[in-house]
Amino acid sequence: MELKTDCKYSLLVATSMGVRITPVNGQPVHSSNLFEMQATSAETNVASISSYLGLPVKVLTTFVKDSPIAQFIKSNLRSRNMDFEGPEVAQGDPWGYRHQFNIADSGFGTRGPRVQNDRAGEVGRTLNVKDFDLERIFGKEGVQIVHLSGLIGALSPETSTFCLEIARAAKKYGTRISFDLNYRASFWKGRDQELRAIFTEIASVSDILIGNEEDFQLCLGIEGPEAGGKGIDAEIEGFKGMISRVKEAFPNASVFATTLRQVISANEHLWGAIMLEGNYWQVIEPRKITVLDRIGGGDGFVGGLLYGILKGWEPEKWPQFGWATGALATTFLTDYAQPADEEMVWSIWGGNARVKR
Repeated sequence: MELKTDCKYSLLVATSMGVRITPVNGQPVHSSNLFEMQATSAETNVASISSYLGLPVKVLTTFVKDSPIAQFIKSNLRSRNMDFEGPEVAQGDPWGYRHQFNIADSGFGTRGPRVQNDRAGEVGRTLNVKDFDLERIFGKEGVQIVHLSGLIGALSPETSTFCLEIARAAKKYGTRISFDLNYRASFWKGRDQELRAIFTEIASVSDILIGNEEDFQLCLGIEGPEAGGKGIDAEIEGFKGMISRVKEAFPNASVFATTLRQVISANEHLWGAIMLEGNYWQVIEPRKITVLDRIGGGDGFVGGLLYGILKGWEPEKWPQFGWATGALATTFLTDYAQPADEEMVWSIWGGNARVKR
């Protein structure tokens, strides 16, 4: 995939930042009285692979003015080597704006993780294209890939327009567009027709489309995998058929990807991936991984895939690196992977967990 050169940023993401509160020692929420807090968002989870490995990354978001949580988030983004910009929105009264948060445990063994999202008053829902100079960002500074997520695209009418205008500006200035559909039924309630039209337009100008069977069916109306035989081979063939239909409907895109996950227990998954690049399939059959915390694994895959594209590697390596960065993310208690270097990632792909001295 040919990328623009002479760009200030390799990767740009649009996001609504929040915090995650997690019980320590893998305990469930209802029985815990000691919690850790971290800054998080799906989109910065993706961007962390590139930022930790030395590529310039920018975050477009919005903050609550004079909020200690906003200060906490900004410090975290700086520590992850990310530039950011966005307006400061006054909280208003005690029932006004705040950064969204979720309370989530990691699960253990036969006890699956549980996540409770609390997005009331979320400041990220105010994201507005009028607050950003897209001509400066895409035309003067330059961006190689912009990554958009359906989570942000469906937050509110304002964020839907925001993501659509970012996609249009990126297309105008030759920036490649990555779109992870990330369907959420609660976000789409009462807005199906409106969001289908917006998501379809974004997908029509995207270069990289990512999603599972639910995403492609419910966001874009693509027929899902055909029911057939049992087993991983049948599952993979079903996904291939679906992705082929997505490619036919959205010919502008040249890369299509999805992950494969089978949960054995909270701490043992079978992890795989499928990618179609041009007319060539790359299939990673599910392999066993040991999971400390599963949240962020899918974002880690996308981050690694985009990193491979940004580095100009052969397409075969893109999903391999993504598989490994996704697996890496599940070994961290943060929602995002923090690779020390490429060697750490390739060692995971190679199954080498020996001590490095």
